[in-house]
Amino acid sequence: MASNLPADNVHDGDDDEQFTISNEDILDVIEDDGDHPMDDGDDDDDQQDAHGNDDDDMMAEDDEGVTEDSSISHFPTHNGSVFAVAVHPSQPIAASGGEDDLGYLWNIQTGDVLVTLTGHSDSVTCTAFSNDGELVATGAMDGKVRIWRRVGKEGWRVWEFLTELQGPDEVMWLRWHPRGPVLLAGSNDSTVWLWQLPSGNTMQVFAGHEGPVQCGEFTPDGKRIITADDTGSLIVWDPRSPNPVFKLSPTDARFALDGGITSLATNHSSTIAVVGGAAGGLRAINLSKGDVIGALEGHREGESVESVVFVDLVGAGASGSGTVGGGSGVVVTGGTDGKACIWDLSTMRLRATLEHEDAVTTLLPHPSPKNHLLTSGSADKTLRTWDARTGRLLKEHKGHHGPILSAALNVDGSKVVSAGDDGVCLVFETE
Repeated sequence: MASNLPADNVHDGDDDEQFTISNEDILDVIEDDGDHPMDDGDDDDDQQDAHGNDDDDMMAEDDEGVTEDSSISHFPTHNGSVFAVAVHPSQPIAASGGEDDLGYLWNIQTGDVLVTLTGHSDSVTCTAFSNDGELVATGAMDGKVRIWRRVGKEGWRVWEFLTELQGPDEVMWLRWHPRGPVLLAGSNDSTVWLWQLPSGNTMQVFAGHEGPVQCGEFTPDGKRIITADDTGSLIVWDPRSPNPVFKLSPTDARFALDGGITSLATNHSSTIAVVGGAAGGLRAINLSKGDVIGALEGHREGESVESVVFVDLVGAGASGSGTVGGGSGVVVTGGTDGKACIWDLSTMRLRATLEHEDAVTTLLPHPSPKNHLLTSGSADKTLRTWDARTGRLLKEHKGHHGPILSAALNVDGSKVVSAGDDGVCLVFETE
């Protein structure tokens, strides 16, 4: 779809260089099939959950009956498992997606639906807000990425369908550029796609993987893209070029991860990446040199590393929180063994181990000034908030009666929104 708006520039932080979106960057034009009318949400407070229970009466159940529900808000509108949830960067709005082929924008304070995000023909597996909060994307197993944008400048209740992006076979994950309206998606067909919004133009199609691209990120400075696949290969890309900056594969014995790569993260200074494997292995990579710094061993062999995040403990009263390459040297990894391991990369040693009763599915570092806090979500039906400096459990959040598949923090980290296999999203206070 052609845009009447000027192209946005994405600055890379250097005075003499810009990652600039221009017509020369465009490989192909994705045509829009027209704006689609949106279904207005139902603000009726008498909603029911996925099991037909009144929202006000919903309690988490386990094998022994009703358990504590410490949530402050429910969103029970999905008809089936909820696979993904994201929270707006400034407003109390969540975007969720599930196996009912639908996404929703909803108010995390009241649970009211704002907009139903329609148009997919298979499960919605990922949702993401742009950095400025003006756009929201949904990705699904049908290979479609659909974009909505806010309408008007007063309030946040009105959103319209913008365009549909096509290319991937099945969308595995979505990431927005940290400084501009550029969207990245990984596919199970071994490709990675980069689009410019609001035009929907294709900027790059990255081809170099040999299996499903299971995880990917922009580096925090926006200058590089890192992607990894289930064959165990990691590729670093320049967003302006279809050719890899460098590639690490299982042929390098120091890098090889049995079962492929399942998760990755980059430190705040964009100098170090840590990748987790399907069999419990972890590798730290120097992004400047393209070599392996070391291996971390703490998860049970054969148990997948499902989440990796860096936490910025510098200035948060942490001792020994050394730095590597000028950035935070503390990384947390969560696995199907129920452990969340806190590592100091300056020494390659384990600082603390956080425990769940089942697989750790998501890890969420809190924003400054409480960047020493970390919230974890688990298949044991709970979320837990920890002090990452000491490994001390601060608060447990209960209410789900199925595994937690995804979670996201609000802008100040005071609330966490969870997505459950039980078909419900819950909102908890973390403090």
